[in-house]
Amino acid sequence: MAWLLALPRVRRLGMYVAAVGASLAALAALRRSGERSGRLQEQLEQEREVSDARQRMLDASRDRPRGRDDLARRMRDGEF
Repeated sequence: MAWLLALPRVRRLGMYVAAVGASLAALAALRRSGERSGRLQEQLEQEREVSDARQRMLDASRDRPRGRDDLARRMRDGEF
């Protein structure tokens, strides 16, 4: 095996193969990173939607009638 590595053409071919392998590994890592970034962005958008819905529910509960008298007054005034 050592005599094979002593040949300059085989050594050069080995360096090219190693360079191509390293390039492919780097591209695969970039692709995986991009997919992860996309998943995190989707998760952030879902959390924003949930937060907005929760805020709307809190706003609605804050503006609700507090009792029967308040409800009756709102209905008479046409606010409800």
